[in-house]
Amino acid sequence: MSRSKFVSLAIVIVSVGMIGISIGFAQTPYPNPAVLPNPAPYPNPTNPLKVTGSLPTTPLPPPDLNGPIQMQSVPVGPQPAPQGSVPPSAANQFEHHDDLLNLPRIFAHQWSPTKLVVPDNVVSERYMRSEDLNARGLTLKEAIYIAIQNNPSLKASELDPIASMESVREANGTFDPNLTAQGDIEKNVIPVTSALQTAGANSFVQKFYDWNFGLNKVSAITNGTFGVTFNNDRSLSNSTFAGVNPAYTPNLALSLSQPLLQNFGWDFATINVQIAESGQKQAQWTYGQALQDFVQKIGGDYWNVVLSEENLDVARAALRFNLDLVRQNAISVKVGTLAPIDLQEAQSAAATSEANVYTAEANLKNSRTQLRQDVMLNPYGTFLPEEIQPLTRPNPQEQTVVDEERALELAVQYVPSLGSMREAIRDALLQVKFSENQVLPQLNLGAQFGLTSTAGTTPCQVSSFSASASTGNCTSSILNPSPPPILEKGNRLPFGGIYGDALDRLWGFTYYNYAAVLTFQMPLDNAVPRAALAQARVQYEQQRVLYRAALSQAVVNVESSLANLYADYKRAAATASATYYARQSLHDEQIRFRVGMATTHDLLQFQEEEVSAEGNQVQAEVDLENAKLALSHSDGTLLREFNINWEVQNPHEVPWYAAF
Repeated sequence: MSRSKFVSLAIVIVSVGMIGISIGFAQTPYPNPAVLPNPAPYPNPTNPLKVTGSLPTTPLPPPDLNGPIQMQSVPVGPQPAPQGSVPPSAANQFEHHDDLLNLPRIFAHQWSPTKLVVPDNVVSERYMRSEDLNARGLTLKEAIYIAIQNNPSLKASELDPIASMESVREANGTFDPNLTAQGDIEKNVIPVTSALQTAGANSFVQKFYDWNFGLNKVSAITNGTFGVTFNNDRSLSNSTFAGVNPAYTPNLALSLSQPLLQNFGWDFATINVQIAESGQKQAQWTYGQALQDFVQKIGGDYWNVVLSEENLDVARAALRFNLDLVRQNAISVKVGTLAPIDLQEAQSAAATSEANVYTAEANLKNSRTQLRQDVMLNPYGTFLPEEIQPLTRPNPQEQTVVDEERALELAVQYVPSLGSMREAIRDALLQVKFSENQVLPQLNLGAQFGLTSTAGTTPCQVSSFSASASTGNCTSSILNPSPPPILEKGNRLPFGGIYGDALDRLWGFTYYNYAAVLTFQMPLDNAVPRAALAQARVQYEQQRVLYRAALSQAVVNVESSLANLYADYKRAAATASATYYARQSLHDEQIRFRVGMATTHDLLQFQEEEVSAEGNQVQAEVDLENAKLALSHSDGTLLREFNINWEVQNPHEVPWYAAF
């Protein structure tokens, strides 16, 4: 047999063998390609998949690869930088309708039967069903600005410095002058005990009218209490011995109670005000820390949405790839050039990718919900605010050069929590100063000076017991059994006149009184103030130790943030390279698969590696953006990074009554 005939015979034999193999494949128990189940099977909720691997008969619709979760967002206008500081004047909005002119309204309101109820738009069913269907495209800075203005949790934290400012004003209120006024009337009717007391009447009658005024004030300089009292009395009786009847008796008294040891010292009177001011500054620092934490949270929410969107795109691309592979393998199986096992492997990969799409959609929905509720862009006052579509994308090419030493200096200077602890140390020092003063004994000086006078009706009083009856300054007629009446000399007190005359005589300084009292008091062991002083010193030392611990933690935070930032820069670059090479490898493997040099399993393995590389790149780029936020948060410059103006306001204010 010639060589050419031998080659022809070999070709025929190989062809017959290939046909036999094809027939063998066709006779295998695999299902007919023409009646293969849906490439992506879905379980029926009423008939779930069993462990036996049975396929559902009524599959659910496949996911929309065009992305129904995508939004057509409308950009917002330019957003001005929010004012993060809380000035003392912010408390003024809560100080309305409380002045003297509104006291009648307050009095009437407290007796009103009206009950305060929750506004309808908070609890009504209509409000609960309201929703703003608009979507806004926001950059990260715009989202932060709007969230600071609208988020209710942050607004609640903003009220803490305002409430603390009222504590400062309450402490200053110690020096507010206290005005007192009293008016009373009293009448006594008692049996007489002497025949001479009422000139024959059976009852002794007295009637008193009082109108008294006083003004007391604690000195903001010496911590002493000085007062002015102006008391007035009008007395009337039927006594025959009353030299002035009715009588007006005004009294004017000045008093001073001044501590000399305990509760006395330089600026000691205002030490409670200083403690309240320190507490108000701590509240501001605490709010600053809450504001910085909130900005970082909004940033994390924002980048989480971006991450979820990118992961959804990756999952959808993987599903499209696997569905296309299922389509190709189904055709190949149908024409008999590919084993059904390759189709089943492709279908399994497509179902897995489909599940990943569902998971990615749920993650995106959840992350968008969190961002929407935190930003709270709600111009129409609906229950559900507007959706937020992030417009900012990760920028791994943006380099941030940070010097570690400079970052630590910034952290000590600007981290709000450290500022709050420094203020707590100052507050503890003030408490020590107060407790040291309380160890001293009480030595108080009391002084009083008063003026008095009287005026009224002064009858001429005749007394047979008086040695000067013949030399009296008035003449009074007495009853005589037979007319005419007998005239006798008597005495009239020189205090006749009306209430105005009594006031005039008051300023003559003729009738006065004064007193001076020096008191001393001290417990023998002085146990209570000594224990309080020791406790104050312990608290001061505790604050110092806690501050050192916080400084150490700040160093850890800064260095960790720097390490994470540099690592994430390198991760972003490395994962970008990994994605590039994975795509190239997948592309090459697809070419090999088309010419029959690679199996479905090999192709799916390369595709899985490419999907993993893309996911790692997305995660690394988002982690890099979060690392930038974390570094700015750890060195205290996060607010300045977004041009948010925040600084501690001086709560010191001196009302007119606290100046003396």
